[in-house]
Amino acid sequence: MKQFLTEWGKDLNSIPVGPLSLIAMPGCEELGEKINNWLQKWNKLQEVQDEEFFTVPGANRDSFLMKAYCPRFGTGESKGTLKESVRGYDVYILIDVCAYNKTYKMYGQEVPMSPDDHFQDLKRIIAAIGGKAKRVNVIMPMLYESRQHRRTSRESLDCAMGLQELENMGVDNIITFDAHDPRVQNAIPLIGFENVMPTYQMIKALCKSEKELDFKKENMMVVSPDEGALKRNIYYASVMGVDLGMFYKRRDYTTVVNGRNPIIAHEYLGDSVEGKDILVVDDMIASGDSILDLCKELKKRKANRIFAAATFAFFTNGIEAFNKAYEEGYISRVIATNLTYRRPEVLSAPWFVEADMSKYISYIIATLNHDRSLHDLLNPYDKIKAHLAKYHEDQMAAGIRLV
Repeated sequence: MKQFLTEWGKDLNSIPVGPLSLIAMPGCEELGEKINNWLQKWNKLQEVQDEEFFTVPGANRDSFLMKAYCPRFGTGESKGTLKESVRGYDVYILIDVCAYNKTYKMYGQEVPMSPDDHFQDLKRIIAAIGGKAKRVNVIMPMLYESRQHRRTSRESLDCAMGLQELENMGVDNIITFDAHDPRVQNAIPLIGFENVMPTYQMIKALCKSEKELDFKKENMMVVSPDEGALKRNIYYASVMGVDLGMFYKRRDYTTVVNGRNPIIAHEYLGDSVEGKDILVVDDMIASGDSILDLCKELKKRKANRIFAAATFAFFTNGIEAFNKAYEEGYISRVIATNLTYRRPEVLSAPWFVEADMSKYISYIIATLNHDRSLHDLLNPYDKIKAHLAKYHEDQMAAGIRLV
C-alpha cells in the first residue's frame, strides 16, 4: 500500500482481523462505492507487495461491498436479509440516518424514511448477521438522536439508549463524525467509540475552492457561532495560526419554536473583524437561519468574505435564503461533507463546496481491519500544517500576491 504508507505513515503489511466486508445501507450507496473503490485500489497494491495478505479467506473478493436488504411489507413492517455469508468476516456497516430521500410503500403511500426507520433497519441487518461475523463495526457519521444527548427535565435520553441497543446486539466499534456531544459515549464504556473530526478535509476543500486566501492573523479570523462550538473553532484557529472570536446566542427560554428556544440576539466577543475574511465552523446546518443571522452580524461589523463550514448541512427549510444571502454578499461559501444526503440543488449551488470524506473513511476502515492505532488519523495537525504550507507555495508559484 504505497499510497497509504506515503500519506499516513502506516504499515499495513499484516494479517487483518478478518476478511473485510462493507455493507452500505440505503442512502449510502454512492459513498459506499467510493470507499469500496479506494479499498480495492489499495488491495491491488497490497497483492503485489505482500502475498501473506491473501492467506485470509475471502480477502481476494472482487468487491468488499456485501448485498444486504430490508424489504418492506404492505403494512410498513420490514425484515433484514443478507445475500451472502458473513461468517468470520470483519463487517463495517455504513449508515446515514438522515437520508430522507429514501422512501418505502406503506398502505399504498410513499413514505420518506425517518432516522427511526434507518436505525431500525440497521438493527435488522445486525440481527441478520446473527453473531456469525468476526466483528461488527458501525460507521454512523451523523450519530442517531445525537441532539437528544442530555436530560434537562422529564425527557428521554434517546442517543444513549440507541447506543446501548447497539452494544447489546454485539457491535464492537462505533465510528461517528463530529458528535454533537461526544460525552454520550459514557453510555457505552465497554466498546469502541471513535468521534472523528473532518478538520483536514474541510480546510483542504476550502483551499481548493479559494486560491487567494491569506492565512495571516491580520487578514483572517475564525469565529465560533456559539459557546457550544467553541472547542472545534479553537482547534481551527490554532492550526491556522489566526485569532478567534465568538458569538453568544441570547435565547428566549420561555418559548419553544420548532423544538428549540428562539434566538433573541447575537452578542459578539473578540477582536475586530473589520476587513478580514471569516471562517465560521459548526457541527451542522439545520434550517440555516442561525448561520445567516450570524453572517449579517459579521457584515454589520465590516467583515470581508465569510466562509461557513459544517460537517452536516441539511438545509431543512430549503436553500432559497442561502441563494439570496450569496447574491447579496453576506456569505461567500458553505463547506460541508458528503457524509449525509445532499439535495441536488445544494450540490449545484454556486456557493456550496463539498468535502469528500470517502478516502478518509477508507483509511479508518483499513487501519481498524488491520487492528492498528487510529492516533495519526484522528489528529491531522501535521497534515493540515503541511497542506497550508503547500497552499502558500502554490500561491507564490502562481504569482498570487496577497496584501
